Amino acid sequence: MVFKRLLGSLGVGGPTVDTVLTTGAAAPGGPLSGQVHLKGGSAGFDIDHIALELVARVEDERGDEEAEGVVAFERFTVGGGFRLAEGEQLSVPFTVALPWETPITELYGQSLGIVLGVRTEVSVAGAKDKGDLDRLAVGPLPVQEAILEAFGQLGFGFRSADLEYGRIGGTGQQLPFYQEIELTPSPQYAHAVNEIEVTFLATAGGMEVVLEADRRGGPLSGGHDALTRFTVAHDGIHHQDWQALVDGWLRQLVEHRSAYAEGSAYGHGDPYAGHPAHHEDHHHDGGHRSGPGLGTAVAVGAAGLAVGVVGGMVAAEVVDEVGDFFEDDEDEDGDD
Repeated sequence: MVFKRLLGSLGVGGPTVDTVLTTGAAAPGGPLSGQVHLKGGSAGFDIDHIALELVARVEDERGDEEAEGVVAFERFTVGGGFRLAEGEQLSVPFTVALPWETPITELYGQSLGIVLGVRTEVSVAGAKDKGDLDRLAVGPLPVQEAILEAFGQLGFGFRSADLEYGRIGGTGQQLPFYQEIELTPSPQYAHAVNEIEVTFLATAGGMEVVLEADRRGGPLSGGHDALTRFTVAHDGIHHQDWQALVDGWLRQLVEHRSAYAEGSAYGHGDPYAGHPAHHEDHHHDGGHRSGPGLGTAVAVGAAGLAVGVVGGMVAAEVVDEVGDFFEDDEDEDGDD
């Protein structure tokens, strides 16, 4: 999605900016390339800087309140310090590295409903203008894909995915939000859990996998959440029995409340401060979107994770969400 915008802060006759990203999905920690195309206006202008800002639509749920907004999570300066002559056309190529914790927006080419964007800011003679906004597609790292594939092989299905504002206590989380991928349980675990939530926190050296189970209650006890985390490496993907490994994680999660679950949980503020009430406050009582059941999902691969979308249904939902994202951002820019 490409937008050509007049730099509104300079009025009629100002330069225009058009950022074009290299086609295809990027990867967390990987390069993002493209070009910023500038066209001079009715006079020459000094371009102080050109910056790219990564933004995401994030949910913020605290207590009974729920809000949604746009959060900027990385910024890069990719050019500047030159004069753009009247009517001159100039392209500024760039390659930047995405943060390792960048959320994934698609799996096997199927959208997960996560909305990310790249916003271009051009500063001209001291006046800043966010003149271009483009959608960003991010695919999974090999280890993330292997883990999700293992869940699919175990009979789990995709329910939804979202970005939650806040931090996960006891982890090395860097971004101000985290991604939750919500899975419906396989028949083997359906008696014990309502759903499993998976969060990936990648770094250059490996990845933390945080699993949370919404556990079913018995006749004499209510349900409760169990949460634990595991660490995996990026290498040796093809030498690991991922199905057995993930099944072991699930057994540990369901059968034992780990010390991690007792001592810390998702919470806002200090990333190492426990906040067990956070998920109890907003836990999946219809606040999240739900995709079709496993039987109507699009199965990816022979026994892969079923991304809970049927072509048209996903397209309508995601397009609406992306449209709202960009419209909201344009409204904010227009108010400046």
